[in-house]
Amino acid sequence: MSDTAKLTLGEQELELPIIVGSEQERGLDISKLRGATGAITLDEGFVNTGSTQSGITFLNGEQGILRYCGYAIEDIAEKCDFIDTCYLLLHGELPNEQQRESFRSGIIAEMAIPSGVQDLIRSFPTSAHPMAIISAAIQALSTHRADQMDPLDADQVASATQGLIAALPTIAAYSHRHTAGQTFIAPNPELGYVENFLTMMFADENGEYEIDQDFVDAMNLLLIVHADHEQNCSTSTVRMVGSANSNLYASIVGGICALWGPLHGGANEACVKMLKMIADDNNDVAKYVAKAQDKDDNFRLMGFGHRVYKNYDPRAKIIKKACDVLLEKLDLDDPLFEIAQSLEKVALEDSYFVDRKLYPNVDFYSGVIYRAIGIPVEMFTVLFSLGRLPGWLAHWQEMHASPGKRICRPRQVYTGPTAREIQ
Repeated sequence: MSDTAKLTLGEQELELPIIVGSEQERGLDISKLRGATGAITLDEGFVNTGSTQSGITFLNGEQGILRYCGYAIEDIAEKCDFIDTCYLLLHGELPNEQQRESFRSGIIAEMAIPSGVQDLIRSFPTSAHPMAIISAAIQALSTHRADQMDPLDADQVASATQGLIAALPTIAAYSHRHTAGQTFIAPNPELGYVENFLTMMFADENGEYEIDQDFVDAMNLLLIVHADHEQNCSTSTVRMVGSANSNLYASIVGGICALWGPLHGGANEACVKMLKMIADDNNDVAKYVAKAQDKDDNFRLMGFGHRVYKNYDPRAKIIKKACDVLLEKLDLDDPLFEIAQSLEKVALEDSYFVDRKLYPNVDFYSGVIYRAIGIPVEMFTVLFSLGRLPGWLAHWQEMHASPGKRICRPRQVYTGPTAREIQ
């Protein structure tokens, strides 16, 4: 196989180097294209454009493969918890026992947030969306950590990384308690990461909360499967903001704002809203399945199929088991769960969906699990942020460590008016 590709543009011919990844993925290096020919490539949405070389996550959508640093997501979900996964993404290796304890205890010790940030959260109207609150709170948190602002200082970046992983669950829980009109519950140094989050979310005014291990296990799985997903919209945003040498806090806020969109992190929230719509229409699942199959109808079933996966989403397979456990255990009288199970059955058996590989995806099951645990629908995307944070951090650090780092500056093909004068 040739290690170059030839591009012919009029009478000009240009050799493009072929970059081959460790999993034999091939990319054409077009970095000299404009300088040599004056032309650029046009790729709306960057669906065929590789923005970087990365050693963090491997994704093969055709075969349904997802690996973090070489480890299969199925193996990680079975043998690791979320904190182990954070360490893996940040360091490229799973921690030994000493590293695990040091990393874990360091995070738990920093979960409390400054009173000034708490006051900021309280200043929002109770109608505010939690995603707006957490993005503002993280920026506010950075003002209390002036010794973590230099993106080129490795020690400051390490401190900011640990501090963000520690603070986000507290900020997230407080955003919920504020909008619910409840007092804040301080993190407990005796509890684990997920246990702390659930307690800060759901404890009564005295701080009392009975931890359900099935809830903890389900939350761990959800955070793990969301931890990274290659160069998605929010991760690319974090890299783009960070490429300007913006500090880590500002870069992460960029990712949160990108994740808020209903086509990205807001998809599981949109899925539950769809289930509610079907419930309000006499639970008529067949009607909406027919609408989804009608090419002249703009309705689409949320939570089915995936932009990248053309096979069963491996993350969905993992959390489907947790979903089944929770629904069977709780035996909740909730029409949304019945509708979800009916839609799942259709998608896995109906030839229309099977032939088009429109399998239930991670958004479908995660929305159902969050609802079963008692997470309000407006908090779904916040939980996605909590899971995706270590991936954002890992990519930001990888970008800064790259010898080829440059500020991101895409080109365009101009289609506006040609030169004209004001009369």
